[in-house]
Amino acid sequence: MSKKRTTILILLVFCLGLTLAGCPKKTVVKEEPSAAARREEAARMEAERAREAREREAREREAREREAREREAREREKAKEELEKSLIAKKTPGIEGTVYESTLLKTIHFDFDKYDIRPGDAEILKENAAVLKKYPNLKIQIEGHCDERGTEAYNLALGERRATSTKNYLISLGISPDRITTISYGEERPLDPGHNEEAWAKNRRAQFVIIAK
Repeated sequence: MSKKRTTILILLVFCLGLTLAGCPKKTVVKEEPSAAARREEAARMEAERAREAREREAREREAREREAREREAREREKAKEELEKSLIAKKTPGIEGTVYESTLLKTIHFDFDKYDIRPGDAEILKENAAVLKKYPNLKIQIEGHCDERGTEAYNLALGERRATSTKNYLISLGISPDRITTISYGEERPLDPGHNEEAWAKNRRAQFVIIAK
């Protein structure tokens, strides 16, 4: 009986050994991604980088535009303060309310009995045109003046020609004619009351008055 059990036990061990020998370990093989999958992943990463670049560019552009708007606002405020400091309030017959002279708009002068713009005065008008472009809301009146020589009627006509000549020159520099009116005072408003060439030279002029700002 003991011999029989021993034989059975040996057979069981033998069978178990055969079973284990017939069941080798499974090897797990890691599959490499296909070429299509790699291309898809590369495209996804490229799209992500492009999106981030667009967002970064948009933020930078917005910051530049905001800075430009703030700078323009500061410049406008500074220009407004500069204009206000330059103004001298005055009353002018024929114009309701207060009008202004400005140290930014320079007076020009003329030769005796002439109304053409001299080269030096043309440079002054270019500076005046730059001021008017800087302040597009300004409207001006150009006053034509003469010295005391000549008849009253003649000087009124000459003063008008001087004012008109000045207006036309500003228009040629790009200033809208809608912003400019003219008037002649002839010899009525001398800048210098003297009766000599020095006084007369000062009085032959075109002067600028701001009628709206």
